[in-house]
Amino acid sequence: MENILPMKFVDPKTDIAFKKIFGNDAHKSILIEFLNEILELDYPIESVEILNSYQPPKFAGLKTTGLDVKAKDSSEREFIVEMQVAKEAWFSQRAMYYTSKAYSQQLPIGQNYYKLKPVIFLGILNFDAFEKNTQYFSRHLIINRETHQHDLHDLEWNFIELKKFKKTESDLDTVADKWIYFIQQAIDLDHVPEHANTAALKLAYEIAEQHQWSAEELAVYDAQEMEIHRAQNVIATARMDGLEQGIQEGIQQGIQQGIQEGIQQGIQEGIQQGIQEGIQQGNLEGKLEEKRLIAKNLLTTSLDIDMIAKVTNLTHAEIENLRKIE
Repeated sequence: MENILPMKFVDPKTDIAFKKIFGNDAHKSILIEFLNEILELDYPIESVEILNSYQPPKFAGLKTTGLDVKAKDSSEREFIVEMQVAKEAWFSQRAMYYTSKAYSQQLPIGQNYYKLKPVIFLGILNFDAFEKNTQYFSRHLIINRETHQHDLHDLEWNFIELKKFKKTESDLDTVADKWIYFIQQAIDLDHVPEHANTAALKLAYEIAEQHQWSAEELAVYDAQEMEIHRAQNVIATARMDGLEQGIQEGIQQGIQQGIQEGIQQGIQEGIQQGIQEGIQQGNLEGKLEEKRLIAKNLLTTSLDIDMIAKVTNLTHAEIENLRKIE
């Protein structure tokens, strides 16, 4: 029996991979099916012109022209598809700006407004953009506030928030789910899933398979992956620095407050309050390593283990182990 070697896929969320898969003139069927299934348009896309099609890099380290794919269908509707990995504070505003700019640029000076065509934005986000929205897909339209009628049709914004997509392979109900699963999970797969049962999905997995890539493309892909990890490390380091500084400032503030009140209880309460403010300032999200960092700092103070355990939610044994390591 022939042994089948495991496959290794690139991460579709990286710049070069996203453009090679979804912005490839030679494989337009991928973009057509992806947009039709995700957007559920009033009338489907039949053909498409990719306005900024993928071009293989000429040398290692060369970046492609951003993380977006721009296309126009046979009815002249324009589509902007953007993959956004890093969280951006004003991303929704930028999405509205890009869409409205694309809309206004359709019309040369002196032309009639009836020639304007819809512009549809699709953002695929590797972060949570809308805190109040629990769904992984959202569609944003311009509607009448009183009647909720959709009278202004030409602009719309759609977002896929990958962090909110919790479906496993057995939960995938629609072709749209299978496409989102591909973008989210391909990097961790070692085979083409059985659910990839459309020609476009199968082709997307084929293109994402690393053996199909040239050495130059893989060099650029590796460089972009390293840049993503470097940026994530910079953010994590900044958070840790902010956390540590916030804790230290909080402890000092608590001690000062306790001394001024002149009672031991005031000191303890002040320290605890300062610690909590420091944790909040440092944007602590309950990570174990950050809790250990807090405990290590508190072991250098006069607080007893009971108080440290209460503040960090670590067990007495974990705190004692930290003391031994120190």
